Amino acid sequence: MKQLPDYTYLLSTITAAQWKRIGIHRRAGIVVPLFSVYSAKSTGIGEFPDIHLLVDWCKACGMSIIQLLPMNDTGFDFRPYDAQSMFALDPLYLRLEKLKGADIKPFLPRLLKIKDEFPAGRPRIDYRIKKAKLDLLWDIFSSISPSPEGADGFGSFLKDNAFWIEDYALFKIIKEKNGGMGWEAWPDDLKNRGETTLQAFRETYRQNILFHQWLQWQIFEQFRDARSYAQENNVLLMGDIPFLVSRDSADVWSHQDCFKLDLSSGAPPDLLYSKGQRWGMPPFNWDRIAHHRYDYVIEKLKYAENFYDLYRIDHVVGIFRVWSIPLSEPAENGGLNGAFDPADENTWEKHGRNLLTLMVKHSGMLACAEDLGTVPNCCFKVLNEMGIPGIDVQRWMRDWGKSYAFKSPGDYRKCALATIATHDMSNLCAWWDFECGTVDEALFRRNCEKKNIAFDRIKETLFDTAASRHGRLRWKQEIDTEEKLLGVLGTTPSEGGTLLDMYRGSFKEKRQFLQFLGLEKENPDSCSTTFIKNALTKIQESACIFGIQLIQDYLDLDQLYEVDPWKNRINFPGTLSDKNWTLVLPLSLDDILALPINSVLKSINEACGRR
Repeated sequence: MKQLPDYTYLLSTITAAQWKRIGIHRRAGIVVPLFSVYSAKSTGIGEFPDIHLLVDWCKACGMSIIQLLPMNDTGFDFRPYDAQSMFALDPLYLRLEKLKGADIKPFLPRLLKIKDEFPAGRPRIDYRIKKAKLDLLWDIFSSISPSPEGADGFGSFLKDNAFWIEDYALFKIIKEKNGGMGWEAWPDDLKNRGETTLQAFRETYRQNILFHQWLQWQIFEQFRDARSYAQENNVLLMGDIPFLVSRDSADVWSHQDCFKLDLSSGAPPDLLYSKGQRWGMPPFNWDRIAHHRYDYVIEKLKYAENFYDLYRIDHVVGIFRVWSIPLSEPAENGGLNGAFDPADENTWEKHGRNLLTLMVKHSGMLACAEDLGTVPNCCFKVLNEMGIPGIDVQRWMRDWGKSYAFKSPGDYRKCALATIATHDMSNLCAWWDFECGTVDEALFRRNCEKKNIAFDRIKETLFDTAASRHGRLRWKQEIDTEEKLLGVLGTTPSEGGTLLDMYRGSFKEKRQFLQFLGLEKENPDSCSTTFIKNALTKIQESACIFGIQLIQDYLDLDQLYEVDPWKNRINFPGTLSDKNWTLVLPLSLDDILALPINSVLKSINEACGRR
C-alpha cells in the first residue's frame, strides 16, 4: 500500500490499554485448529508443543498472530463450540513425553503402540485417540500419585483456579459413573448438587477427581510453555471463546441459576434457514450473573489470559440479544417460535455495551468480535466506538444493492480483521470452483415457491445443472439480462424481489472478482497460483489492522498441496457429519516450514505493511 491507514484513534477508546500492550501496527496472521496440524513428534493429533512450530512458520512468513479455534474439553462429542467447560481445555492435545513430574520411560512401549495405531497425518482425525491417551495418562498418573501439597506447582494451580476446577472434575467423574448421561438425567441429589451426596462422592472418588485436575495442570504447563515461546518470538496467540456453553456442561450444572434452562438459544428464520436454527445451548440469565457480580464471566477471561494475548468473541451479537426458543417447542420447528432476549430492541445497545465494557475492564487481552450474519446496527456502532475489531470477509465486501462490485481494500473497516474466509466457510479455491457465480438451490427454490413460481419447471432453463455442484446452481450464460430472467420466471421487476437480487449478485460475480484482482484476462475456471496470490495480496492490502487467513488459503499457493478444495474445509454449518472438525492438513508442520512459498508469503505481508 502507498500510504498506510492511521490507527492512532484506537488509543482514545476504552481498549487503549490493550492496544498499547500489543502495539498498534498492521499485523498478518493465520487461523488454524490445533487438531488439523501435526509434527513428527505428534501422537495422533496436533499437540500443545506443536504451537512452537506454528510460531516458527509465522516468523518465516512475516506474520505475528496465531488464531486458534476453541480447545475446550468437549468430552467425546468433539464439537468445539459445544464444550463441557468454558475453562477446562482438552487433554487430547497433551504431549505425553512432556508431562511434568512424570517418568514415562516405563510407558514408552505403550505410547509407541498408540502412535502406530493412530498415526498423525491421516486425512481425518480418528478421535478414538482421546480414549487411548486418557487410558495411558491414568496409568501414568497412578504410578506417581501427585499431591496437591507437592512443591511442583500443582497445589498453587488448584488454589488459583478454585472457582471452577473442582466442579469440573466432579462433573467429569459423576458423568462417567452414570454411564455418560447428561447431568439433567442424574439422580436428583447429584443433579441438584446435594452437599452431603457430593461430599461422599468426593471421598469415594478422590483419586479420580484428582486425575482430572492433574490433567488440567499438565495442560496449563504445556500451553504456558508454548505461549512463552510465542512471546519470545513476538507472536501473539488469539483464543476463541465460544459465546455459549453446552447444556450438558460443568458450567451449567454448577451455575444452574445463571442459565435459562427452559430455553434453547438459536437464530430466527432468515433467507438461508426458513425455520431458523435451534442450537441447544441455554441462554444466559444475565440478571442472576449480575447478582453474582459477574464472577463467571470475569473468571472465564482471567483463566484464558494465561494463554492468549487476544480473544475472539464468538457470536458477539448474542451479547446484545440472543434468539431464545422454548424447550416445549417441537424440534422440527427449529427456531420458528422464538423471541429475542432482551425483548425490547431499545435496550440492546445498552445491554451489549455494558457487558463488553465489563469484559474489557477485567482482562488485559484485546477482544475481537465475530460480527457476521444478521447483526443490528447498534452492534457495529458499539464495537467501533470501543475499539473492538470485527471481521470483514473478502467475498462479502461488495456494493450490495447497487453495482455489486467488490469493494477496494481501502474501503474495509480500519478496526477489523480482514479475511478471505472463516472456519465456517469454504476456502478460496472451493468458493471459486463451486460457489462464486452461483445461487443456493434450496434458497432459490424457497423464494420461487413464495412467488408461486414452479421451480422444477424453470430450473433447466435458467441453470447449467451439469456444471452445478454441492447444492449450488450455476447460471446458463444465455440468461445474460434481467429481462431474460424475468421472462422465464414470468414476473415483473417489482415482483421479482429477492430472485432478481440473487441474480444481480451472482451472474457477473466471477467477472467482477477477476476485475477486482486485476486479472480480467485470467481463465475464470482456474484457481491458479496467480489468482490465489492476488487474492491474498488484496486482502492483506485492506485497511483492516489485522489480516488473518485460514492456513489452507496460504498453503494453496504451494503446488505440492494437492487437495480436493471442497473437502479442504473445517466445518459445514448446520450439518452433522464426520467431515466437521476432523480436517487434517496433508503436510506436517515440519514440511510446511520448508516450503518455498514461505518467502512469497513474507514478501506479500511486507509489501502490505504487515508483520
